[in-house]
Amino acid sequence: MKTDKILLDHGSGGKISHRLLKDMMLPIFDNPILAELNDGAIFDLRGMRFAFSTDSYTVDPIFFPGGNIGDLAINGTVNDIAMCGATPIYLSVGLIIEEGFPITDLGKILNEMGKAAQKAGVTVITGDTKVVPKGAVDKIFINTSGIGLIPQDINVASHHARLGDKIILSGTMADHGITIVTQREGLSFETPLSSDTAPLNHMVKEMFSASNDIHVLRDPTRGGVGTALNEIAEQSEVGIKIYEENIPLTSAVAAACELLGFDPLYLANEGKLLAFVTYEQSEVVLAAMRANPYGNAATIIGEVVDEYPGKVFMQTRIGGRRIVDMLAGEQLPRIC
Repeated sequence: MKTDKILLDHGSGGKISHRLLKDMMLPIFDNPILAELNDGAIFDLRGMRFAFSTDSYTVDPIFFPGGNIGDLAINGTVNDIAMCGATPIYLSVGLIIEEGFPITDLGKILNEMGKAAQKAGVTVITGDTKVVPKGAVDKIFINTSGIGLIPQDINVASHHARLGDKIILSGTMADHGITIVTQREGLSFETPLSSDTAPLNHMVKEMFSASNDIHVLRDPTRGGVGTALNEIAEQSEVGIKIYEENIPLTSAVAAACELLGFDPLYLANEGKLLAFVTYEQSEVVLAAMRANPYGNAATIIGEVVDEYPGKVFMQTRIGGRRIVDMLAGEQLPRIC
């Protein structure tokens, strides 16, 4: 798609946003660290390895079942750092607030940010606040950046998937994405829907305590599990096979997706991760994940194969195969 203007599709995390990144941004800012295209930058400094990440949050609505824009912003950056194999240490917080925004709402958001930081074990050490005229921003946007320390014996990256790796998903998918869209539409179900926003760094630490044979970690946020797997397949130049019957999904999310016509593979998650683990250590890591409250529904959903390098395909419940492509454009704007 050719256009002379930025579209919502450019922020989807899918094919169109990848083109914006690779065609326009990478040629200007290109360097070996950025070119890795991990969840955060991984770099060495004075004999130590660090991960640094930044993200901006524009979710609509700002309050939703299971969380709000504040704890989402803390957890999102904590998780991006953890996906680099790092222990998150410090965060910054930047607020862009619309004139007229209720002080009570700001207090609720900040309080949840404080609780989320405490739960994750990180410290907010700097920040910035801007107030803009009414209509210049929708209520409140938040940016969080963070830094973490990577142990020397841990080495995960999006291009490290290896033939034979088992792929573990830490729990049910699409909970956050479908919660946001149903809140926007004013829909309710017999079984309430709730976002899965959560800090995953403690579970990641427990996973590495069980085994260091973890090659890739990724939290499938924008674009969901389907897009995250495609990014890993492309960067690692491997084929990825997943099994439809193994993919965990709550009945409420499945029903809502069927009603609204969404494929849960492409809906955002804010408290789940994908782990690529050696065949030999996969059950050990799986057990460690299931022992954590945020991983008690963890499941092996697939494996790395030598078929279709750079592609993801699914074995369906009826025994067929279908290609799981990367999300093209914006399925749900302002999902995080």
